Amino acid sequence: MVKVVICGASGRMGQTLGRMVDDAADLELIGGIDLHPGTFFGAEIVTNQEMDALLKSKKPDVLIDFTIAHAAVENVKVAAKNHVALIVGTTGFTPEQRKIMAAAITGHVPAVISSNFSVGVNIFWQLVREAGILLGDYDIEVIEAHHRNKKDAPSGTAKTILQILDKEVGERRKLYGREGMMERSNEIGVHVIRGGDIVGDHKVMFSKNFETIELSHRAYDRSVFASGALRAARWVVDKKPGIYGMDDVLDLKKMT
Repeated sequence: MVKVVICGASGRMGQTLGRMVDDAADLELIGGIDLHPGTFFGAEIVTNQEMDALLKSKKPDVLIDFTIAHAAVENVKVAAKNHVALIVGTTGFTPEQRKIMAAAITGHVPAVISSNFSVGVNIFWQLVREAGILLGDYDIEVIEAHHRNKKDAPSGTAKTILQILDKEVGERRKLYGREGMMERSNEIGVHVIRGGDIVGDHKVMFSKNFETIELSHRAYDRSVFASGALRAARWVVDKKPGIYGMDDVLDLKKMT
């Protein structure tokens, strides 16, 4: 049994993760972290101030974090200090916050950090990479849509798309939306939509005279992210200390 603690236990992703861990025969939900104490799926929720004591007493194998950037950094530090493996799906980190997390993790615990834990999205990134290699002279546009409460824009998934494209087609100026009179140049257009309860849509368009090729991924339920995170949780517990990605979990690097 892999013992699991979930940060952001009362949030939408926390509740989805808690339900799926509770349903899994090989996982045990032993606690949650949130702003207010309580219970979920039979496990105790404690505040961040009590997190260290919970990890020391319950000795979980892995901590899963889908919260917000500044909280996730502190959660990573506490978990690493207690030698608890990490799954981090939080987005919106600054470069400095990433350095702080890397310093806490390196040499201490294994951690899978990804801007998207959907198996489909990780395969989608692979397809974007291949398309970038083959269609580097095409005009490129990136479009993403999420629910009205998502705070960071563009999404972490969209930023990963842009990083992939920069590597495969060369760095281009990013134009975030368009307004007024402007002629298209060698930029990548980036367009962000926020509304309703959209779980997560991402599209990359490669356009040239007389044709357009589109790659897209649409998530219909948050369980797709939770399922990938739990797959990573099962994978990470016996790994050497260091930072891994979902491409490691899925063996996608063997395909490149």
